[in-house]
Amino acid sequence: MSNVSAAARPAASHLPWLIIACGCVIAAMTFGPRSAMGFFQLPMLAEKGWDRTTFGLAMALQNLFWGAGLPFFGAIADRYGTWRVLALSGIIYAAGLFLMATATTPTMLHIGGGVLVGLGVAAGGFGIVLAAFARHVPAERRSLVFGIGTAAGSAGMFIFAPISQGLITAYGWSDTLIIMSAAMLLIPIIAIPLAGNSKSGTVSQVEIEQSVGQALREALGHQSFLLLTSGFFVCGFQVAFITAHFPAYIGDIGIEARYAVIALALIGFFNIIGSLASGFIGQRYSKPIFLAWIYIGRSVVVTAFLLFPQTPTTVILFAIAMGLLWLSTVPPTNALVAIMFGTRHLGMLGGVVFFSHQIGSFLGVWLGGYLYDRFGSYDGVWWLGVALGLFAAVVHWPIAERPVVRPALVPAQ
Repeated sequence: MSNVSAAARPAASHLPWLIIACGCVIAAMTFGPRSAMGFFQLPMLAEKGWDRTTFGLAMALQNLFWGAGLPFFGAIADRYGTWRVLALSGIIYAAGLFLMATATTPTMLHIGGGVLVGLGVAAGGFGIVLAAFARHVPAERRSLVFGIGTAAGSAGMFIFAPISQGLITAYGWSDTLIIMSAAMLLIPIIAIPLAGNSKSGTVSQVEIEQSVGQALREALGHQSFLLLTSGFFVCGFQVAFITAHFPAYIGDIGIEARYAVIALALIGFFNIIGSLASGFIGQRYSKPIFLAWIYIGRSVVVTAFLLFPQTPTTVILFAIAMGLLWLSTVPPTNALVAIMFGTRHLGMLGGVVFFSHQIGSFLGVWLGGYLYDRFGSYDGVWWLGVALGLFAAVVHWPIAERPVVRPALVPAQ
């Protein structure tokens, strides 16, 4: 697809482990607090007197701005360097958590926990970190490295679930958010090894000469890219609904709250295994078909959970199974974008795909709160997620896993 000099191509046996390690820590730090937001719902609402729709809208806005911000921050990282964007992430994220902690009105909650936290995650999340990884590893190792980065985010969920609940119990929900806010200010320091822009690493001359507009027109006119984008919408709907509402759902069905902590921690732990396995499998087998089976598996797991008696045991089994499938979609999805279009605009194009994911997240979180307040049950959203999982399997099946046909571009004047 491209003319990359031998000198510009990293040796397959050598990986930039410092970059990978720092990126993994940042992925864990940005994904961890937002994945623990469900633990703050009930104590916050009990103190403030707000309803679940109010909290659900804040989390929905968080997911929406996460998705909307990622193409923008990805384009900045592509052009000006990853470190600048990651440093900005830490500052925005810290401000959002602090405003959420001190919110006295729903509007403050929506701006802090919704808009600012969402933008903070967008500037420091998977899309930015994985794009940086892609530029420093050979194509044949990307799926595995993407799996490592995704697993690190999963580790953040595993670590922050018990920490968040423990801090809330010891210090209250507000002080816990302030502690997390302070921790986010470490990100600009940890991100220093990721300094560099899109023209470093394995980027071809043809890719460098392609403009942002050319890259967007090419991607949006490519059938496989559009199918991948529509399928990733479903991933967002499913995981965001569970993240935001599962702790409350556990209480609604009469199971002790501690099992919600155990369940989310198990999802995070087995997500590490699932993400690493996904990166490994994606290097060896068809990524589109693998993604289709992941979505079928999710629908089967949720259906079984809803139809079987819901007990602490089935909650744990559900968490283990869902954890294996949780973010296993991320490595093959990002790898497909890199295969189709290369790495020059990967931050931006990966962000476009992820924006679809976050539109799904917005609807999953918001519908969860809205339909619960309207009907007193989450059942409708659960079953909608099952149907969407089958839809995602169908649209992934025909995706072509090959580079886009790209005639030589005219060099920029």
